[in-house]
Amino acid sequence: MNADGWLADTRSSYDTVAVSYADQLRGALAGTPFLRAALELFAGMIHTAGGGPVADVGCGPGHVTAHLHELGVDAFGIDLSPGMVDVARRDHPDLRFEVGSMTDLNLADASVTALLAFWSLIHVPDDAIPTVFGHFRRVVRPGGPLLLGFHIGDESRLKTEGYGGHPMKVHVHHRQPAQVTAWLRDAGFTVEAQWLLGLDGHLRGAVLFARRQS
Repeated sequence: MNADGWLADTRSSYDTVAVSYADQLRGALAGTPFLRAALELFAGMIHTAGGGPVADVGCGPGHVTAHLHELGVDAFGIDLSPGMVDVARRDHPDLRFEVGSMTDLNLADASVTALLAFWSLIHVPDDAIPTVFGHFRRVVRPGGPLLLGFHIGDESRLKTEGYGGHPMKVHVHHRQPAQVTAWLRDAGFTVEAQWLLGLDGHLRGAVLFARRQS
């Protein structure tokens, strides 16, 4: 898949659904105690590291960025979709959001204490993951924590409609935790913990806690 093609499709799809997506996700964390617990643990790791800026990469409408802020984290959001960034700025005017791609992060080396990518890797094809994780390692300070969330599975499917019936054109990739762990290790991260979610449910997920090696 052409890199410019999937990036352009993802950007335009989320521009189209930005408002309805934000409406559907508003308050979603209130009903997901295990994800809130993961974010609280992540916030504690950041505080232990001395604080500092934290990048929420693929932040969407900014609900997770805002939740981290409520936990005392100096979080800011980055998203590929200008429409999503506009909604995030509208809903959370006191926080920082900017347009950017995880395939080419416009952040200085070792400039963030930690990084979060919560279900924002699901549209990135396998062959682009090493590049993405390379940027994650580059921008996170040595020893800094990383939190990833993603769908578990072995399939990829084309999503053509979503969030209020709006047209979309994005591939959704489900991956095994062992594969994501291997990519992280190759990129220079140490994986410290793995949480599996929804084991008896229709949509299974995983949360990985990792740390940049020195």
